[in-house]
Amino acid sequence: MAGDISTFGSELRRLRNVAGWTLGDLAVAVHYSKSHLSKVENGHKAPSVTFARACDNALGAKGGLAALVPAPARAGVAAGSRPLPASGSPSLPTGFPPASGQGAFDIGSAALLGLSPAGAHREPPLRSPRVLDTFSALFGQLRLLGQRTGPALVLPSVLAQTHALTQLARNAEPELRVEALFLASRYAEYGGWMAQESGDDRAALWWTDQAVQMATAAGDHELHSYALIRRACVTMYAHDGLQTVELAQRARSEAVSARVRALAAEREAQGHALLGDHDDCMRALDLAASLADGGGTTAPGRPPLGTSSVEDRLPLVTGWCLYDLGLAAEAAATLDSALAGVPEGAVRARARFGARRALAHASAGNVDQACALATDLLDEVGMVDSATIAHDLRQLARTLTRWHGDPAVRDLSPRLALALRRQPL
Repeated sequence: MAGDISTFGSELRRLRNVAGWTLGDLAVAVHYSKSHLSKVENGHKAPSVTFARACDNALGAKGGLAALVPAPARAGVAAGSRPLPASGSPSLPTGFPPASGQGAFDIGSAALLGLSPAGAHREPPLRSPRVLDTFSALFGQLRLLGQRTGPALVLPSVLAQTHALTQLARNAEPELRVEALFLASRYAEYGGWMAQESGDDRAALWWTDQAVQMATAAGDHELHSYALIRRACVTMYAHDGLQTVELAQRARSEAVSARVRALAAEREAQGHALLGDHDDCMRALDLAASLADGGGTTAPGRPPLGTSSVEDRLPLVTGWCLYDLGLAAEAAATLDSALAGVPEGAVRARARFGARRALAHASAGNVDQACALATDLLDEVGMVDSATIAHDLRQLARTLTRWHGDPAVRDLSPRLALALRRQPL
């Protein structure tokens, strides 16, 4: 149960005294200064969740201190507050994405929306599956492009192709109509991810809703389950562990394929980590491993749900969770090993987990290593222009202020600040 800062400070002092530690002993263990610790204990400085979890682990408090930190205010969209479209709804989507602050949806061309110069809709026929083969190949290329560049370059094409496929589906024979809508749903789901990467959670959820409607019309109900995982991703970055766990558990219970159930278990583990629940986090990771071992592949010729750039995400997710649990040194070691297996071409994935790796090293007191890793990341971060990666980079910048006089920190800080100013949020 959350308390005020004086309650936290008193409990921290009590636990430190029970352990027989001085302020200096605790400072060494958690990589915060004695001055910082003294201010927190005396109620003059509010503790962060990261600080509380580090103290929890150092003093063996089993989450007791983290439970006393007021939950951070929820930002942005309450991703779990709106129900997804009913699984039986056969209607085709007719709207277009809401405006984005980054202008990602402003394609500015009536031709891309299937309009003639006079503004009348054209209804192109769909007579050959080879047309859909071309759209499928283009989707693979857009996903590859999204690993290597920013959402602003990807989203206009995603919008145009999604619209084109729904237009083609309207005049197609039943079998081709189903395939066109299925492929359109995958484009729209990916559009949701790119919208979140651009920093627009509302647009991300709009895309996700549209994807579910298209998939349902095509008779594919698996995307309904996966959409819950996408929503849980939004709540995770809003620091809402409870809703992240709830959405992920719903996805796991509803999913048909072992792949989607495994992805749901990974997201559930990340939610438990946000809540500081070590045991439930480890159980969810173990479940994800067993589900992944159980196999389950995507039908030939159909794009998979979830990432396709990293073959085995579980070690990366494990390192991610260990950091949120306050086990920074273990997280750093795990991510050091796991990132060695991420392909060079998976730039977005390397930047995402690389930022978390640098943050883990900084929190573990490995300042020079953290700065070296962050310096190597900055070019990749600039390429993919990700609001979610910027989340960890901001935390890294705040963490490094503990060592503001360190030469490596002084050298990195202006470059890191410049990179963050270019980010969407």
